[in-house]
Amino acid sequence: MNRLEQQLSFISEIDKLKAVIRQTLLIDMSRRENSAEHSWHLAVMATVLSEYAKEPVDVLRTIKMLLVHDIVEVDAGDTFAYDTAGYVDKDDREQKAAERIFGLLPEEQGRELRELWEEFEARATPESKYANALDRLQPLLHNAQTEGGTWRIHNVTKDKVLKRMEPIKTGMPEIYRIVERIIEEACAAGWIKS
Repeated sequence: MNRLEQQLSFISEIDKLKAVIRQTLLIDMSRRENSAEHSWHLAVMATVLSEYAKEPVDVLRTIKMLLVHDIVEVDAGDTFAYDTAGYVDKDDREQKAAERIFGLLPEEQGRELRELWEEFEARATPESKYANALDRLQPLLHNAQTEGGTWRIHNVTKDKVLKRMEPIKTGMPEIYRIVERIIEEACAAGWIKS
């Protein structure tokens, strides 16, 4: 395959992300979101909320990271945040998916996108800390606006939600105060088990 054929093959392949259904309900509660919608939403959030990142961030790099962070779900599927059994082999499934999917691209492009994905997973740079904070914030906001959404459906406990939200404390500490308030209100409403 020539370069363009490889790029078009990758573009066609990632269209499958639109069929990966997440647990998160849309705010209008009409259906669950797909992983492509989630990635788009996070990219917009990265643009709007960058002033709340703990450290200065390269917003464009963060957007790129968010647009590729879930591409591996084309093969690996979405692992629900509170599914402990699903996390047992998550890393292995995602590594295999990354190898195959990013391998569809010309070598240097595949390497660049895989490195962005790996950076997101490592949570070591200002951009990846910010991106991970956004990745945790978005479903929290949805759950708060859907009467507990997946928290209620799956009987999620407060300690699990607090643990899941820790990247927000690291990447966007100013926003974490709002997160704590949302969690307390959700507990009071019975949406999260205390």
